[in-house]
Amino acid sequence: MNGRWERLSGLLSTHEKVVAVSISTALVMTGQGVVGPVLPLYARQFGVSIAAVGVVVAAFGLARLLLNMPLGYLSDRWGRRFLLVGGPLVVSASMVAAGLAGSITSLTVWRFFSGAGSAMYMTGALVYLTDVSTSGNRARLIGFNQGALLFGQSVGPGLGGLIAEQFGLRAPFFFIAGSTLIASIYGFFRLEETRPARVETSDAGALEQTPSAWRQLLTSPLFLVIALVNFAVFFTRSSTRGTLMPLVGVDVLGLSVGQLGAVLTAMAVINLVFLPTASTMADRLGRIKVITPSMIGTTIALAVLALSGDVTGFLVGAGLLALATSISGPAPAAFAADAVPAEMRGFSLGMFRTAGDLGLLVGPPVLGLIADAGGYGLAFGVNAAVVALATLVFVWVVRRP
Repeated sequence: MNGRWERLSGLLSTHEKVVAVSISTALVMTGQGVVGPVLPLYARQFGVSIAAVGVVVAAFGLARLLLNMPLGYLSDRWGRRFLLVGGPLVVSASMVAAGLAGSITSLTVWRFFSGAGSAMYMTGALVYLTDVSTSGNRARLIGFNQGALLFGQSVGPGLGGLIAEQFGLRAPFFFIAGSTLIASIYGFFRLEETRPARVETSDAGALEQTPSAWRQLLTSPLFLVIALVNFAVFFTRSSTRGTLMPLVGVDVLGLSVGQLGAVLTAMAVINLVFLPTASTMADRLGRIKVITPSMIGTTIALAVLALSGDVTGFLVGAGLLALATSISGPAPAAFAADAVPAEMRGFSLGMFRTAGDLGLLVGPPVLGLIADAGGYGLAFGVNAAVVALATLVFVWVVRRP
């Protein structure tokens, strides 16, 4: 009886921690979504070119790319709360400064700091969830947090547009500052430290093992191949869903902005609806059995988009892409967490996120150049080839003894 009560108590404690970090995630991601529709317009007020506006937008992603791994390492040394509480605090302060910016240079600098705060929080949240989960429930717990992330991303843009219309383009930045400050205060009181006890050894004991552990990580086929999968996933998300599909829908197929928005929203809703099922499948069937069909389905969907020349083909490709990406859900993150030692989780998952952010940054310009040179069909085809290659490498590595 006592053993059963202890298991139940541990289960409730774990779920409470997951709910707590997911509430913070929803607050942080709602804030990030709020600024999406107004940032380009706000930057243009300084009388700069479209390219300069692009630099402002890219500064956020550049900070994440550069800082994911160092911050992950610091979470192994200083703990997870340092990132979970400090990240939203950095975002809050940088958003106040961005809302008061007097030049494009100042705005760019503070957007970089905002990206740094986002990297702190999102890396800390992933490591935190890995700490409190087991291999048997990890995908479901990460998936719950992803649901909070998708919720924040969904409601943020509409809320940001409404705030900007009522109070001006600077107002959304101050709204973000408030929501992320709440997330920081909430995390301070509700999120416990979860760093494994064996990391909290003397500096000598910890540092003696670090170089060999890093070498083992950087030469681990399983970890490297799941990082490649994450690169391909984010490469597709930023280039096809975020860049090529909107351009094709409006410029080639003649869809209105509202119709295009409805298509992209439907894709996001499909991802959100299938997330619980995908998370359960990843835990019960195994990560490999959901990642592989998801990657194959994504390749097929991209091929359909490459070959389609009308609205019907475009909608079929969009639907297939939404379904295919829904299948894997949190499985890649869970696979990465399974593949690394507990004492290296922060650094390892920071590297995993860096691979995704690299795909996020290089995808749009690379496929944009290909589309300019050879058309949208070729660009979709190259994206399909990238995903297919990642799939083949993944299957080859995981089938090895």
